Amino acid sequence: MAETVLVVDDDPDVARFVEVNLRSAGYDVSVASNGEEALERAVELRPDLVLLDVMMPKLDGFEVAQRLRRDPRTSSSSIIMLTAKALSSDKVLGLSSGADDYIIKPFDPVELLARVKGTLRRAREMRALSPLTGLPGNIRVQEEIRRRVAEDQPLAILYADLDHFKAYNDYYGFVRGDRAIQVLARLSTEVVHDIAGPQGFVGHVGGDDFILIVDPDVAEMVAEKLCERFDDQVPHLYDSIDAERGSIEVQDRKGTLTNFPLLSLSLGVATTASRRFSHYGEAVAVATEMKQFAKRSAGSSFAVDRRAATP
Repeated sequence: MAETVLVVDDDPDVARFVEVNLRSAGYDVSVASNGEEALERAVELRPDLVLLDVMMPKLDGFEVAQRLRRDPRTSSSSIIMLTAKALSSDKVLGLSSGADDYIIKPFDPVELLARVKGTLRRAREMRALSPLTGLPGNIRVQEEIRRRVAEDQPLAILYADLDHFKAYNDYYGFVRGDRAIQVLARLSTEVVHDIAGPQGFVGHVGGDDFILIVDPDVAEMVAEKLCERFDDQVPHLYDSIDAERGSIEVQDRKGTLTNFPLLSLSLGVATTASRRFSHYGEAVAVATEMKQFAKRSAGSSFAVDRRAATP
């Protein structure tokens, strides 16, 4: 799949020049003509890279870069600033706004492509994103939890996965199984963004397992809203006859035809509201235990660890 680049420039000639050269190199390119349109398109496209002009009316490139970085839906996109100024202060401002690199106008196609390729290569190596969902993968999840635990930050870890997913995957196939995982990824990102804001974190551990990190004060609200929104989407993941029946018939591990209910969501919540975690593994173990407890309930549900740590 071609990597996606969003080109943002209010000069249509420059935007066209950049678009043509990137398309000829095999990139999937979209164009925005101002800062506000850029923010909307970035949320819609989740581009791998944003090529962002500095000098634009209303919202300049520095402000757009800062907003892209603050929004968890776009924070993983790489950013290259396009600037007509060679002043070192402008370079510093661009980098401090969240840009990964900058190009000084006028530039030639060779330099443009070299900067784009280099930035995207570094991003792939450093961010370790899940190829299926575009979310931070297991390595980044571990790093994020370790960092917050080491800094003694208040946090709640929500460990989420799908109930009856293997039966769904066997029945409908891997393509639709992947689509169900992508739906959960999108809903998790949206709910965390809406409720927890830019401090929230969503990672894809693998398969149908996700880790959400939010402030303890909003953890239950996030869990409840995610269950609610996932249940709203579940019927659309099934053929209408299966959705109306409320189950699918699949062979179990022993070869016996068994009825499996529709997909549901289980979340286990570990929070520093009741205990302090000393390391990554302890926090994840508690969240995993709570998730298994939530699975005892029919339908989408969550369970919160309210136990105080033993002395």
